[in-house]
Amino acid sequence: MKCPKCHAEIPDDARFCTECGANLQAVRQQRVRAAAAAGEATFAFGQAARQARLEAFVDPDKLISSRAYNAVLIGVLVWGFLVNVVLCTFAGNVINSVNPIAFIVVYLVCVFGGIMLTNRSHTPALSFLGYNMVVVPFGLVLSMVVQEYGGMDSVVVRDAFAYTLIITIAMLGIEMMFPTFFEKLGMALLGLLIGLIVCELVLALMHVRQSATDWIAAGIFSLYIAYDIHRSQQFPKTVDNAIDSALDIYLDIANLFIRLLQIFGSRKDD
Repeated sequence: MKCPKCHAEIPDDARFCTECGANLQAVRQQRVRAAAAAGEATFAFGQAARQARLEAFVDPDKLISSRAYNAVLIGVLVWGFLVNVVLCTFAGNVINSVNPIAFIVVYLVCVFGGIMLTNRSHTPALSFLGYNMVVVPFGLVLSMVVQEYGGMDSVVVRDAFAYTLIITIAMLGIEMMFPTFFEKLGMALLGLLIGLIVCELVLALMHVRQSATDWIAAGIFSLYIAYDIHRSQQFPKTVDNAIDSALDIYLDIANLFIRLLQIFGSRKDD
C-alpha cells in the first residue's frame, strides 16, 4: 500500500510509515468509519449518500486524473442514454402487454436495489451494475411515456429531447460560471422537491389536472443537473465515484425529459 501522506510504498501490515512516520493505524480506523458511513448511506439516498462519499477514505492508488474521471462520467452517462434510446425505440409496445402490478414491483425492486448497490459499493463493476439496474427499468418507463406521445419520431418527443439537451448544456455553463451558488443548494432543492411531490399527490387525490407543477418540476430538475454536476467535481476522483455521480446526473436529466414531454404534450392537446 501507499502512505496517504507521502505516497511512499510501505508493507500492508506496517503501523507507521517508514519514510514520514505517519500513523497508519489512524488511517485504518478512518477506513472503518468510512465503510460504516457508506453502509448507513445505503438507506439514506440523496444528500446523506453524497456526504458519505465526500467523507470516505480513498486509497491513493485508485485516484485518477480529472480528465479521466470526467471521461468515465460522460461515458457512463452516454451509455445510459443509449440504452434508453434502444428501449424507447423497440420496447414500448412490448411493455404494454406486461402485467402492470408485476412491472411496478420489479421496477421498484430494481431501481431502489440499484441505487443502494451503487451507493454502497466501492467497486466500479458493482457500481456499474447498480447503474444499469436503474437505467434499464427507468428506460422501460420512458419507453411507455414516449409511446404515449407518438413515439421517437413525434414532434413532442423531438422537442422535449432538444430542450433537455439545451438545458443540460446551459446548466453546465451556469455551474462553471457560478460554482459557489450551488455549494449549499442541496437542502433547498430537496425541500422544494418534497413539497412538489406532496402537492402533486394532493392534487391527484382531488382529481385536479394542471400543468403548473410540471413547470416547477422542470425548474427543480434543471437546478439539480447543475448541482449534481458541481458535486461530482467535489468527490475524490475515482472510477467508482464517476459512476456514482453519473447516476445522480442521469436521474436529473431523465426526470427533466419526462416533465418536458408532459409540458409539450399538454400544449399539443390544447
